[in-house]
Amino acid sequence: MADTDQGAPPNQPSATGSRVPSPDPGAQRNPPSGTFFGLNKNQLHSWGIGVAPHDYKARYPLDPYGKEMTDNARIWPIYNEEAANFDANMVAEWRDTIDVLLVFAGLFSAVLTTFVVQTSPNMQPDYTQASMFLLFEILKATASNGSQISIPSSPTAFFSPSRSDEWLNSLWFVSLTLSLITALVAVLVKQWLHQYIAVVSDSSARDRARIRHMRFAGLQTWQVPMIIGLLPVLLHLSLALFFAGLAVFLFSL
Repeated sequence: MADTDQGAPPNQPSATGSRVPSPDPGAQRNPPSGTFFGLNKNQLHSWGIGVAPHDYKARYPLDPYGKEMTDNARIWPIYNEEAANFDANMVAEWRDTIDVLLVFAGLFSAVLTTFVVQTSPNMQPDYTQASMFLLFEILKATASNGSQISIPSSPTAFFSPSRSDEWLNSLWFVSLTLSLITALVAVLVKQWLHQYIAVVSDSSARDRARIRHMRFAGLQTWQVPMIIGLLPVLLHLSLALFFAGLAVFLFSL
């Protein structure tokens, strides 16, 4: 038995021992998926995060000397590609925000309109009550046998809305106005973004790059990012006024 063990090749594993697994070529080609800051790496790879940058040197040949800024220079398609990726991410984020604001502002305005319709008549005189008041005054004049009785010159002269109704309707009308302004500005910004990413056809790569830069400069000049950031603030202010009016309404019950 000892001779048999000594004659065995040194690299051959024993029958009772565990075999060492050979490396799998497929495992090297497909690295195991994991997480990066709580996000799946495969999903991040599909988004273009964590991958190698574009090899523009292989895709676009070098320009001849002295023609680096011509219409057909490679800097323009490279700029257009990078700008398209940047604009796609920026506009997609803004569109998601605007879509949420439009849905919420529409539902909130519909609910708020229902409350306003129910409380706004309190700011106007009740002509049925005014008619009853005039009939009562006429009856008093008849019963007094022609004695002088003061009759108001207008049937609504006695009417005066309560303080709570004034505060309630003021708060809710301002809230409704802010909500509608938010929806209007959101629609305008969405149309602006649609024109911003519109493709310009029948033009060279340099012209497309210049048009894109002009559009981006227009966004910055008109403070479109700041306007989009103010839309949630307007909607929050509208909600605060609504809840303030609701508190006045409940307190006056």
